[in-house]
Amino acid sequence: MSLCYLNGQFLPLEKAAVSPMDRGFLFGDGVYEVIPVYSRQPFRLDEHLGRLQRSLDAIRLANPLSAEAWHSLVARLIAAAEWDDQSVYLQVTRGPMAIRNHAFPKVVTPTVFGLVEPLVTPSGEQVEKGVAAVSATDFRWLRCNVKATSLLANCLLRQMAIDAGCAETVMFRDGILTEGAASNIFVVKDGTLLAPQKNHLMLSGITYDVVLELATQYGLPTEVRDICDAEVRSADELWLTSSTKEVLAIVTLDGRPVGAGKPGPVFGRMYRWYQDFKQTVMRGHG
Repeated sequence: MSLCYLNGQFLPLEKAAVSPMDRGFLFGDGVYEVIPVYSRQPFRLDEHLGRLQRSLDAIRLANPLSAEAWHSLVARLIAAAEWDDQSVYLQVTRGPMAIRNHAFPKVVTPTVFGLVEPLVTPSGEQVEKGVAAVSATDFRWLRCNVKATSLLANCLLRQMAIDAGCAETVMFRDGILTEGAASNIFVVKDGTLLAPQKNHLMLSGITYDVVLELATQYGLPTEVRDICDAEVRSADELWLTSSTKEVLAIVTLDGRPVGAGKPGPVFGRMYRWYQDFKQTVMRGHG
């Protein structure tokens, strides 16, 4: 039985229940975080909790827990799980209401939920051979920088990839690259790493930040700016990044090869840098 956390209690997941009047259930009125855990050490926990705070601020919901309480909650979930490598899911909703009403309730009792699952990172074959992706128009709302639980649009976009036998959907809005349905996207052209700039149309990933930090550290030329559709389709390399996928090469887009149709040399360097960085952070419990 998996242990979860719900509103102050640690209990078997099978026994956890929330009110059907919870605004998270009815409206998707909540936010979440996913934190990778390697060898029982959470990866960049403070950065993840910082993003959770920004999401809560954006939806005007007071953080129900202190930083110390979040750390304690995560530590207990990790300790109770059977796996050394884990994925910790945290969610906060605006909680239950007396009647179904779009307006915020005057008295708010947030619902706080935490869950641990095994961390599934890309296989050795995926790293070596890369993955396929499709493209689509980004039809999500205009506050994509908020890590909200209302993910129906992302689910529909991700299912497009699944239906095509692909790993991800690369999205464009008005001809400009935004991100993947569940990832950030990077482009390599002529040895330069191109990254979409942070704004309200994309969720700034923790791994996105790590990749840019490593690029700076190792002297990889980088440009953070708008990237047009044509640049993506003529890229030498295309990557997706996320907390669970880490850094992964996209080798075909809409059935056409990206660059040479295999993971490129810049990806190879970044993948090694990322793995080295991860090990360094874990040794230091960072």
